[in-house]
Amino acid sequence: MPPPAAPSLLVVDDEPDLRTLYELTLVREGYDVETAGSVEEAWQRLAERSYSVVITDMRLPDGSGLDLLRRLEAADRAEKTIVITAYGSAENAVEALKAGAFDYLTKPVDLRQFRGVVASALGRAPQAGPLVKPASLPTTAAPAPTAVPAARPTAPAAIVAEAAPGLHPSLARLIGGSSAMQQVRSMIERVARGMAPVMVQGESGTGKELVARAIHGVSSRAAQPFIAVNCGAIPEQLLEAEFFGYRKGAFTGATEDREGFFQAAHGGTLFLDEIGDLPLSMQSKLLRAIQERSVRPLGAVSEMPVNVRIVSATHKDLATEVQEGRFRQDLYYRLNVIQVRMPPLRERTDDLEAICGAVLQRIARDAGVSPAPRLSAEALAHLRAYHFPGNVRELENLLHRAVTLAGGDLIEQRDLGLADGEAGNDADWPAPEAPVAETASAAAVPRAAAEPAPLPTDLVAYLDQVERDVLMRALERHRYNRTAAGASLGLSLRQMRYRMARLGINLSDHGE
Repeated sequence: MPPPAAPSLLVVDDEPDLRTLYELTLVREGYDVETAGSVEEAWQRLAERSYSVVITDMRLPDGSGLDLLRRLEAADRAEKTIVITAYGSAENAVEALKAGAFDYLTKPVDLRQFRGVVASALGRAPQAGPLVKPASLPTTAAPAPTAVPAARPTAPAAIVAEAAPGLHPSLARLIGGSSAMQQVRSMIERVARGMAPVMVQGESGTGKELVARAIHGVSSRAAQPFIAVNCGAIPEQLLEAEFFGYRKGAFTGATEDREGFFQAAHGGTLFLDEIGDLPLSMQSKLLRAIQERSVRPLGAVSEMPVNVRIVSATHKDLATEVQEGRFRQDLYYRLNVIQVRMPPLRERTDDLEAICGAVLQRIARDAGVSPAPRLSAEALAHLRAYHFPGNVRELENLLHRAVTLAGGDLIEQRDLGLADGEAGNDADWPAPEAPVAETASAAAVPRAAAEPAPLPTDLVAYLDQVERDVLMRALERHRYNRTAAGASLGLSLRQMRYRMARLGINLSDHGE
């Protein structure tokens, strides 16, 4: 069989020396390269044949790289485009990405980075593997890397469904056939083709990480790492070490070299969740890493190139954060090139039945129970009327509790634990009851002496912790016999298993 044809590239630049440099660099990589010196000359070449990638300078004698890019888009051409911009012209780079460019480079062009971007556009794996050898974590003084894992499990809102026929598995995980979810899937397919930074907007609990994973899964980077980072969960003094890594001896306890999030995501996607919680001091360092596509580990004297696609997410209004001085405007523009909005659950109630079915299937699977519980028609109608301030995450917690309370295969409206007044808008909620008259002895005590305990900031997490403590005490008292522990609390074995599965209580941790 004849060898496969080499990928064909078109380089457009009006400077002969740079055209030659780019051509020689790419020819050495085994590509078939042609060149042009203007927009019209490039268009003549494109009229004669198709290319895999078009690499164009922004400034050309008869127009700009954007003019060529727009003509390619208007003609519905399949070529991916890489735009070369002058150093510091971030606006041009962002405009090119919004116009559909796969990626951009800034002058003076780093040839190693140049080769990497072209390889990414062609769907080829990056040449280099991990840039810093992973190492055991320090145990003294600076426990930076142990504070937050680089890659965390899928968020609670990430419910997995069976893949629909003809739908990419990563997109099938976004459950629902509503028009809102169809628009989200369509947007993901569009943005996955390029390298432009993506901002996922949405309320807490809507499944923003699931969108980020779908963008990665549909893209040509799917076989490379996906690293998810919760920016709000890392102590400020550990951020730089976590993001950029460190060298042995950089601080007390740094006994070996360790890679950071950027190096761990090399060749893949770095998902920065809750980016709005990042302190200003770290925002400037992150901006430099994104602009230069390189990082310098703590204790290192030189920077190292990294090839990552940035996807970020927040429930905050970053435009307001910028106006109030809590978020850098230049970083906001870098990250917010393309925006994907994940709608709240109340805007896609048509998907509620499918989501509930998937959640209940997973609960049953995790608890080792069959068949999976199901909702009665009345229970489903009641859920449709609820406004879900906590979105899909709240729905999951609600269904976990309903399964436990039901104790059988059918979940009724009463098992949901939602009062009639809780369905609908906040304005429909019942007014608080009148206070009970105080007794004489209680009235005699000054109010200042009976200070109420502070309210929990996360009621669901607080109640889960209370329930977990009660179950653990019962299990310890009955030597981890689930039947006996459950009976002492008025629970059947089935209910006990559901509660333990929901709260992550594993008897193997106690030698069982």
